[in-house]
Amino acid sequence: MKDVAKLALYFIVVLIVGALLAPFLFWSAQSLAVHGVFSFLARYDFETFFHRAVLIAAALLLWPFLRISHVRGMADLVLAPNPRWGRDLCAGALLSVIPLLCCGALLIAFHAYSFRHVFAWSRFGKVLAASIAVPFIEEWFFRGIVLGVLLRTGRKYMPILVVSALFAAVHFLKAPERTSAVVTWSSGLNSIANAFGRFGDPMMVASAFITLFVIGCILADARVLTRSLWLSIALHAGWIFGSGTFSLLARQKALALPWLGKNLLVGIIPLGVATFTWIAMRIWLTNDRASKV
Repeated sequence: MKDVAKLALYFIVVLIVGALLAPFLFWSAQSLAVHGVFSFLARYDFETFFHRAVLIAAALLLWPFLRISHVRGMADLVLAPNPRWGRDLCAGALLSVIPLLCCGALLIAFHAYSFRHVFAWSRFGKVLAASIAVPFIEEWFFRGIVLGVLLRTGRKYMPILVVSALFAAVHFLKAPERTSAVVTWSSGLNSIANAFGRFGDPMMVASAFITLFVIGCILADARVLTRSLWLSIALHAGWIFGSGTFSLLARQKALALPWLGKNLLVGIIPLGVATFTWIAMRIWLTNDRASKV
């Protein structure tokens, strides 16, 4: 079986297993909450458990997928040791954070955002933790494993486009809250149907999906150019940190779709900022690698 077919099968099985596991997780959590154990779990709706179930399924099925794909090490994923990992880490963070915060400053100047009266320090810790954990997990999975397997076909651009589309789609694998008022064994499958139904909204596609797709292309390009994940991890971390911190500093006065979504990573304006970062990243890489002795 070809790697592309194995990958497609992996994602299909992950969705099915996650959908079947979600009701069990939901019922177990509700039972614990009723008996006074982890009572806070009662606040979460079924969709929250559906998302967690898909992540659990992806983690459990990853090892079998790597085995049948004959992945034994970094070389099998077209990755190599990066002696300039520290430079890539610092440069990536700066190249993503600075343009994003400059964009935020302009939005405040044009009154699209206004400063908050109080900075939520209690939430800043969560932003910082997400800026560290999420990039490592997502970059290893999407750009490390999935892209690495597809790059073994000998092609370059098609794997980048496929993984970037998948990266964007996964971020929208979320049905509207309270979709499943009554949870049954088929509720997870219903969540999948509702999640993919969101792609019928042209405004959502224009304002959010395309932006995330381009961001995925930037991260994949960084990974391919450096044959490592450090630059893509840093870029990803910078975007999460910059967007999250700005949301704590300022609040949006009104949605302006498709130009500007709910944060600095959604909309046509953020798309332009991301494109600027892409150009700056390539210029920096060209100069940095040219100076390598």
